[in-house]
Amino acid sequence: MSSRNDQVVFGLTFALLTDWFTTFSLVFGGCCSNALTLERVTSQYPKAGTLITFCQFLVISLHGLPKFLTTTRGPLGLPIPCLKPRRIPLTPYIIQVALFCVVSLLNNAAFAYAIPMPVHIIFRSGGLIISMLMGWLISGRKYTIGQVISVLFVTLGVILTTLSASHSKKAKTTLHASEASPTFSPHVYLTGIGILTLALVLSGFLGIVQDRTYSHYGNYTSKTPPSKVSNAPAKPGTSSPVKGSVASKDNLPDTWEESMFYLHFLSLPMFAFVRDDLMLQARALTASARTAVLPVSFTPYLPSTIAAPLKDLNLPSAILPLLLNTLTQLLCSAGVNRLTTRVAALTVTLVLVVRKAVSLILSVVFFRGNTQLDPQAWIMLWSGAALVFAGTVGYTLSGKGKPKGKAKQKEKMQ
Repeated sequence: MSSRNDQVVFGLTFALLTDWFTTFSLVFGGCCSNALTLERVTSQYPKAGTLITFCQFLVISLHGLPKFLTTTRGPLGLPIPCLKPRRIPLTPYIIQVALFCVVSLLNNAAFAYAIPMPVHIIFRSGGLIISMLMGWLISGRKYTIGQVISVLFVTLGVILTTLSASHSKKAKTTLHASEASPTFSPHVYLTGIGILTLALVLSGFLGIVQDRTYSHYGNYTSKTPPSKVSNAPAKPGTSSPVKGSVASKDNLPDTWEESMFYLHFLSLPMFAFVRDDLMLQARALTASARTAVLPVSFTPYLPSTIAAPLKDLNLPSAILPLLLNTLTQLLCSAGVNRLTTRVAALTVTLVLVVRKAVSLILSVVFFRGNTQLDPQAWIMLWSGAALVFAGTVGYTLSGKGKPKGKAKQKEKMQ
């Protein structure tokens, strides 16, 4: 009997460890790899931000589409694909989609204005400042002294980090001659900072809109108790069931999954407005030097049926890091979403702060040559990073003025 119990305990422990290993591998492996591949592409093609954003949105939409598709019988009895009912109607998504798409485009477009990846990572962490100001001005939130002090730390850290890049010996060089910038231009750099600032402000508005949407329509997850689901009032245009109808609700994806899918899927038509820019960026990347898909050193270890077709296959060298960036973005999103369903919001915040710190360290280790800073600038950069991360942790530990939905946190903190 004891042997059987030991086997059960071992099986449960192994399953638990495997689940957590998968989650943290997706968060740290996926998100950190995403940051590295993003820097690889933007260091060579800093103006490729629109193309990167489009590829990410397209892959995430295609990945999520099967989960939201169903079929209905047409006039001749043929199955016609259509979207499943939603927990939230389309109308509240309209402004969210516009804000989300613009914020994503602005964040990636900033690389064209001499913004180094370390500055990009730390500056985007300053969204806490905007969130507090908007929460106080628009939503009437109240914050503790600890939270205010923490935000002051974040503010000082962002300022130090921003000023650090002004000590550049020279701007980063690119492998694409037409995009190379031989000297540091304060005007160009400040334009990039302005773009990131605008993205932070719009992201703050997005957070408020999402907060109000979830408070009105609910934030259902697979862990929501049936009693809470069945007693939820039905909203116009949604699939919210009447009291006692729980099964129909369980057939639909969680609210965060629905939100992530529709924010990306409904954003795709907006890229029609930047189609000329997309074509220029695509032509620039496909014109890069070609490289073999299968390294020669791998050929002896593969079956001839696989190695023969791949031996002479080659692609533009910029395509592979772009594909890796797109796929790792999907892994990163999946990892953060898995994490939020397993731990409290406080733990999610702390894990993501550590993840950003790891991304910053990896960026400096692997791409330090792309960011030519003098010793004083590096001190300012690391001091600013320490203040931002310490302020973020301090804010989290100080409590919140008002609970926020997990889905909103995931979108803002990735």
